[in-house]
Amino acid sequence: MILNIPNSLTLLRIALIPCLILIFYLSENTLSAYQKNLTATLIFLFAAITDWLDGYLARRLNQTSDFGAFIDPVADKLIVIAALILLVKLGRVESIIAFIIIAREFTISSLREWMAMNGESGSIAVAFVGKLKTTMQMIAILFLLYYENILFLPTALMGKILIYIAALLTIISMIYYLKIAFNMLKKKKGY
Repeated sequence: MILNIPNSLTLLRIALIPCLILIFYLSENTLSAYQKNLTATLIFLFAAITDWLDGYLARRLNQTSDFGAFIDPVADKLIVIAALILLVKLGRVESIIAFIIIAREFTISSLREWMAMNGESGSIAVAFVGKLKTTMQMIAILFLLYYENILFLPTALMGKILIYIAALLTIISMIYYLKIAFNMLKKKKGY
């Protein structure tokens, strides 16, 4: 079944992407800068929650599907890429940082596909470093979208620090996954 609850949540996450972007194209008469930041942060937070929730519900309700396995990571990557491009446009993230994160996503997705073609589809499982990277990246994006202090917490500064940490973890995790793939293929080819 393609349209079950988890897949519907995933498709909702994709549908939120234009909303996230278009908020910043509204005039200041429609939404103030603060309201734009807050609304974008809430949309991205809701999307992050649906990412966790769709996986949980798919397992809990036994509604896993091939379509869900395909579309869930696509939705995750699309909303992160959209947010990063938006943050570059707003001057809150350097383009090199966005490029590192986006390039890693394409590289690892292609690597997984290539490994599957070589009969090693389950060999590139998500590692702790990948989960840590994702966590840092999501928190950084939330802070950089909000970009306002919360009491005495400088979220803009914290977001910048976390996005640099996420970029570093991005490189480390990419090297980790490439090394695993290279070693598996080397072993398979008998080198």
